[in-house]
Amino acid sequence: MTEVARSAGVSVSTVSHVVNGTRLVAPATRERVHHAMRLLDYRHHPIARSLAAGSNQTIGLALTAASNPYWVELVQGIDGEATRAGLNLIIVDTRDDARHEAAAVANLLAHHIEGLVIAPADGWRDLTLPLLRDHPVPYVIVDRIDPDLRADQVGVENEASTAAVIDHLISLGHTRIGMIAGISGLSTSAERLRGFHQAHQRFDRPIDPALIVDGSSTSEGGRKAALALLDLPDPPTAVFAANNDMTIGALGALRAAGVRVPRDLAVAAFDDFAWADIFSPGLTTVAQPSAAIGARAVQLLLRRMTDQDAPPQTIRLPAEIMHRESCGCTPPDLVSAGNH
Repeated sequence: MTEVARSAGVSVSTVSHVVNGTRLVAPATRERVHHAMRLLDYRHHPIARSLAAGSNQTIGLALTAASNPYWVELVQGIDGEATRAGLNLIIVDTRDDARHEAAAVANLLAHHIEGLVIAPADGWRDLTLPLLRDHPVPYVIVDRIDPDLRADQVGVENEASTAAVIDHLISLGHTRIGMIAGISGLSTSAERLRGFHQAHQRFDRPIDPALIVDGSSTSEGGRKAALALLDLPDPPTAVFAANNDMTIGALGALRAAGVRVPRDLAVAAFDDFAWADIFSPGLTTVAQPSAAIGARAVQLLLRRMTDQDAPPQTIRLPAEIMHRESCGCTPPDLVSAGNH
């Protein structure tokens, strides 16, 4: 390591941070260190070192710890499958911020985890992905699938599921459907937006751009977006919220504005949650198999930990449309609605 530092013109501690991922290092400096490592044939194997010292059988999980029921169920699925495999689990909060995510993952790598499950933040390719490429630690992407990346990934069928619920709203006669969209830059947000467009194209219906409002994937964002839609000169007759946090905010805004669901405005949402069916009216949602997604991610990780040369897999699990009254269906309609 001293020879690498001398060749790269940096301190030994900088080399240590690069090879162990314990601190962010400027890209140019990191590349000088890697160049010196290649010249000197310096090889770093954190997994082998961990095994030599006595493996701790620990994997990491990096995702936002926002109080969202979807993430809770996902973590339960990951933890349950990890426990069945005899693995310990360390969870870090990325705060959905690329810089914080990179620091959190670097900390996990410093603890010599044997594998990582990650729900990447927007911008992770610039900061976190280089860390993972610098260290031969198997990883699996969960929820936020990157189609351009050769890696093991597992998530839900966002596009088809969104298109199905929008199809249903259109079939009920809605011609102006508003969408409260999630954070731009996330694959889940983009896929659900494509599903929204896909359904309209299928029915040859134009979309008024004013009907698509950014909800920032938060409750407060959902509240503001719902109010913005209500303030349009020609407001929508139905609204689709692209995650459950935004749904909660939107429903609060509608109640405060005296809007009756579904009499004045039909509502549907992505993500089911435990109390969706006890709202009055019950909330029509796209239900993700959250626990199954988490369990499948751990199974992919175990496969990768056993065979690092295995071809990468991308797995999409189907969602289920939970038809309830908020979309405007009367109880007899719900039977046929299940076929949409």
